[in-house]
Formats: sequence, C-alpha cells, structure tokens
Amino acid sequence: MAALVEIKNLSKSFGDRTVLDNIMLQIEEGEILALLGPNGSGKTTLLKILAFLEKPTSGEVTFQGVPVTAKNVERLRLQSAMVFQRTMMFSTSVYNNVAYGLRMRKLPKAVIKEEVSKALSLVKLEGFEQRPAKKLSGGEQQRVALARALVLKTKLLLLDEPTANLDPKNAAIVEDVIATANRDLKTTIVMATHNMFQAKTLPNRIALISDGVISEVGEPSEIFGELSKNLASFAAVDNTFVGTAETTEDGTTVVDIGNGVRIEATAHRSGEISVFISPQDIILSKSAVASSARNVFKGRITSILDSGSLVKLAVDVGQPFTVQITKRSFSEMGLNLGSEVYIAFKASGVQVV
Repeated sequence: MAALVEIKNLSKSFGDRTVLDNIMLQIEEGEILALLGPNGSGKTTLLKILAFLEKPTSGEVTFQGVPVTAKNVERLRLQSAMVFQRTMMFSTSVYNNVAYGLRMRKLPKAVIKEEVSKALSLVKLEGFEQRPAKKLSGGEQQRVALARALVLKTKLLLLDEPTANLDPKNAAIVEDVIATANRDLKTTIVMATHNMFQAKTLPNRIALISDGVISEVGEPSEIFGELSKNLASFAAVDNTFVGTAETTEDGTTVVDIGNGVRIEATAHRSGEISVFISPQDIILSKSAVASSARNVFKGRITSILDSGSLVKLAVDVGQPFTVQITKRSFSEMGLNLGSEVYIAFKASGVQVV
C-alpha cells in the first residue's frame, strides 16, 4: 500500500507539558490503524493533528506526499473528518446534522438528499431524518456523528474512542459501519481506542502509544500473539497474571498466581513472571470434559458482555478469567450469571511475558 500520511519526528507540547514526543508513523492508504493506549497517552492530540485541527510543535506531517504547511492546511482539512468521543449535535433534525458539511460545500440539494440517505442507511438510521438529533440516545447520536463524517467522503476518517460508553447493540453497529466504510468506500481510518477486544478484531495494524511515545507498530497478531512487553506494560489485558514460577520434573513450568490457582505452562522459567492466556484459547463447558488440556478449573460466571455474534464471559475460578464464546454456544448451554462452569486451556497456550 502507498502511504496516505507520514509523520516524522513530530512532537506536541502545551506549555511545559509534552503530550507527543518524537512520533514516527506511516498511515497506509486503505487501512484501519488503531492507536491503542491508556487514557492520557496522547491519542486524541495525535488525531487532532491528523485532522489538521492542531499544529505540531515540531516535526513534519505529509499528506499524499505533500508537506502540510500554513498555505495548504485549509485545503487539506477538506480531506479528513474527525468524530469526537463526546458527540455534539446541532439543535435541529438528524437530516440537517448530516447534511451540514455538504451544504457548507455548496452541493446541489438533490445531491445532498441522496448522499444523506446513503449515509443514514449505512449507520442503520433510515427513517430518522426528521427526528430531533439531541433527543436521540447516546448510541444513536454517535451513529449520526459517524454519518455526518462519512457523508463527506474524505480520504481520512479519524475516530476518537468510537464505541466508548455505548451499549453492546450500538457498539456492534458502529464497528460494522467502520469495517464497511473501510471495505466498500475505501476510506482510510485511524481510530483511538483502549478497548483490547476491539483492537484485536477491527484494525489492520496497531500503534501502541503511552506517555506520548509510540513504542511499537504491527499487525494485531504480532502485538497480541506474543503479548509484547510494551503492551503488557500499560494495558489491562484480559487474562494477564503475575505469579511465581517453578519448573517441574517433566520439564514444564507451574505458575502460582494466587488464591489456589496454579497454571501449567510449557515455557521453562522460574521466579516471578507474567503470563497471558488468550480468551479465544480457553474452552468453556458445563461439566468437566476429558481432554489433553493441562489446565482445568471450576468456577462461576460473574459477568456477561454481548459483543454481537460473540459473548465475553468473566469466570471466577479463584482468579478472574475472560472467556470468549459464540452467542449460539452461550444460548445452547443455557448460561447465565452465577452459572457453574469449567474452563480449560493447554499448557502450550500459556504465553510468558
């Protein structure tokens, strides 16, 4: 892929506070790139610079090979659109909210009507045209804001925590819209998030950012596959535990993570270590099942999160484990809060950080 945006040696300070420090990043045309990091890491500031709403203190941004300057920034601003975490609606109808940018660009009324209709269809808000935007639910307002950005058909779409605080239904719709806009409209998307599950499934690449520094860039399989130390250092990753390891006579390692929970791993380590078990690698059942898995624990479901076709479960076995299963499996097993279940995973599935 060709680079749509290149960031070189970019820093941003507010007074004596450095928010971004010597950022180097390339955004490829047609990709979804996730800026993954904790709150206050500099994600939103970087998005604002990419939207040409903030100027870097130092460094260079090029857009399609052209350096961004004071002379061309207004023209380039038309090529990007940003959706903020806190949605702001105009005190008018949904239609007028979505049409606003097109009217500012002085498009014909017929074209505006057609494009607004397409955008509302994309975010699954057909028939909402005349509803007062400010009276919609938070999730519906976020979808209007997304339509308002998508209708402009910019080359770059910037999303700041697009599903933060949304209910599972609206979050699933927003994620589907992001994927569709990227696939069908060929829109390049940069999204800031601290949602681990979202970062694993939605983007093509992830840039880890913490304290204004990008420490690592790679595909989700690279970032999560071996649970990079950069990620483990700042992120509350599901199923990451610190424990005391000791080797066994048969060459494996047993890690005591507390509360009577001892995990067997194939790595040869001793002393204090961190371990990670991917939620997808854990098998959940209602009864103990004979298998080759070395790690089998009995527990109870303490929370349930519906994520579209998947369901994330928190299972307390003395320590809290996150398990991911299909919605169909969830229904067929008749699971609910408090259900007694078993979790199992192989020693080879335990990753040592």
